[in-house]
Amino acid sequence: QAQLEESGGGAVQAGGSLRLSCQASGLSYSTYCIGWFRQGPGKKREAVAAILNLGGTTYADSVKGRFTISQDNADASLYYLQMNSLEPEDTSMYYCAAAARPEVRYHQCGTSSEVYNYWGQGTQVTVSA
Repeated sequence: QAQLEESGGGAVQAGGSLRLSCQASGLSYSTYCIGWFRQGPGKKREAVAAILNLGGTTYADSVKGRFTISQDNADASLYYLQMNSLEPEDTSMYYCAAAARPEVRYHQCGTSSEVYNYWGQGTQVTVSA
């Protein structure tokens, strides 16, 4: 059973930066996807970015050029979401998710939440104007 734990959330002013971390465990598959999603108060959950464990990234248009998803060079089960030039509209609970199934070989990672079958508890990001 895979588990995901997010950390790194907090409160920053507009224009600031934060780096979120997602520590994954139990993902004993040759291929899987890690995605970051967010959901603000009264809003629908939306995809932010996704990465294939073997390489390859996908970003939502709203964060392209500002956010970067990556995998730790030393720990393949540790993933990051670097968020720069933060805006008040980025205020949300951010969730790390994994798409991992033994019968599926992933070649690229999409941002449809239905694909992801493991979810973390979330970490809050608050950006003030």
